[in-house]
Amino acid sequence: MNNVLYALLRRLRLPLITMIMVYSVSILGFVLIPGMDDQGNVYRMDFFHAFYFVSFMGSTIGFGEIPYAFTDAQRMWTLFTIYATVIAWLYGIGTILALIQEPVFGRMLRRRSFVRKVQGITEPFYLVCGYGVTGEIIVNKLAQRGIRSVVIDIDEGKIDSLEISGRLPFEAPGLCADASLPDVLDDAGLLHDKCVGVLALTNVDQVNLSVAIASKLLRPERIVISRTESDTTTANLLSFGTDLVVDPFRVYAEYLSLAAHAPYTHLVYDWLVNPYHRPLSSVYKKTKGRWIICGYGRFGSALYREFNEEHVELTVVDSNPEMDAGLPFLVRGKGTEALTLSEARVEDAVGIIAGTNNDADNLSIIMTAREMNKNLVTVVRQNVHANKLVFKNSKADFIMEPGQIIANRVLAHLKSPLLPVFIEQMQAYDDVWAHTLLNRMNSVAQEEEVDSWSVRVDEDNSPALVEMINSGVDVNLGILLKDPRDRTQSLSAFPLMLHTDDIYDILPGELDLLKPGDEILFCGKSKSLRRMEWTMNNFNTLHYLLTGNEPTGNLLSRILNRQ
Repeated sequence: MNNVLYALLRRLRLPLITMIMVYSVSILGFVLIPGMDDQGNVYRMDFFHAFYFVSFMGSTIGFGEIPYAFTDAQRMWTLFTIYATVIAWLYGIGTILALIQEPVFGRMLRRRSFVRKVQGITEPFYLVCGYGVTGEIIVNKLAQRGIRSVVIDIDEGKIDSLEISGRLPFEAPGLCADASLPDVLDDAGLLHDKCVGVLALTNVDQVNLSVAIASKLLRPERIVISRTESDTTTANLLSFGTDLVVDPFRVYAEYLSLAAHAPYTHLVYDWLVNPYHRPLSSVYKKTKGRWIICGYGRFGSALYREFNEEHVELTVVDSNPEMDAGLPFLVRGKGTEALTLSEARVEDAVGIIAGTNNDADNLSIIMTAREMNKNLVTVVRQNVHANKLVFKNSKADFIMEPGQIIANRVLAHLKSPLLPVFIEQMQAYDDVWAHTLLNRMNSVAQEEEVDSWSVRVDEDNSPALVEMINSGVDVNLGILLKDPRDRTQSLSAFPLMLHTDDIYDILPGELDLLKPGDEILFCGKSKSLRRMEWTMNNFNTLHYLLTGNEPTGNLLSRILNRQ
């Protein structure tokens, strides 16, 4: 606020001085010039009446000559003061209008308004630095769960799109500024008591690093998530305790490698993490065999490492003459020509990955390859978000868009810290186990999106459960899966993992007894979460699900009833 007031006063300094001088001279003139009263006697106007007359005359209201009709000398002075005061007012008003129209002053006003909005937030929120593809997806998904966000982005157009989108159920304050600056982070609520996490999602690694460092130095206990596209930055971020570092190329390489050697496990992962998951029928497409990687840059090399660890046969196509020729199967070329793909033996490959940094080349690669082998599994990298419509209609089996990948990985972590743990542990099981789990997920969610969430048995999140357990009643896991509207019906969900006493129980049974401190990871339809919350928070609902009866009014009667 001080900066805004200082800028305003500094620009209005000369107009204010001019107006003060004009008014002073005008008032002094009316005091010094003699007048005549209605009796013909000489009188002099006092300072109060002079100030009164100049005030309404200078503002062009014009009540007439007071307290008596003016003499010719007074009228001559009035003519002078009329033009002088009007010019002074026009000068001052023009300066104010010019100042308001200046972009710098406008940004100062918007920043002050932004700070007031952030300071007024009374519920938990995430500070999102970067409102590109990733940031927009995350802010929208958090809003759907009733979680507020505060956004910083250096591109004014993106902040404008946030403010006028109208898709969010509540306002998400946005500021156009450099997120790497500590004062900007402070204005955005970095030290706010309700800020529960910081997401560094810009496309500049150094900015993300600065945001993560500032957050961990000022509030070490707060969750910090960052994206990166450099191994060096990744190591740096992890060295001081960043909670999650997402490298889109490495994440997608792991994701795609899973599809090549464990298709059912891959589809389970896909359904839990990707809201636009592939259908169950896609598993039956052959993925085991030799793959072709076109483009051996950061993405291609990450893919090569992951595939190679799983002993997948690979052929690399790259046109860079300086690239290491030590790869066992390397074909020189871009991959857009049929001759190059023929040399890479595309006819007997099971899949091809178009992973260059050029969208047109990538689309050309998969179109040419599909003409030569109709049964190919095609993977295409999308570099520019504006090309989304073209890639959507390319009929590729997998579309790798970094922004979407980072958003899915971050949201999986924000939904529940148990979800990444479950994904990691399920890879120890074989594909047959994953196939069984996939069928169960399919029967529960059917054609709808599979959502996942975790619930904790404690006073803050499930007071009814804790009260019932502490009173000596055995409450099993299956109670949470009953529909609170009709206990004979089940919710469209099932437990994936039970975390109790540092033990992670994969696919726990519904008869497992709950105790305070337990945390359960569920998957199913998102509407089941809202109904499950009734059970955890309302004693009457929980009593009905346990007994089939409505509860009595007092605690003693409840205990006697249970006995």
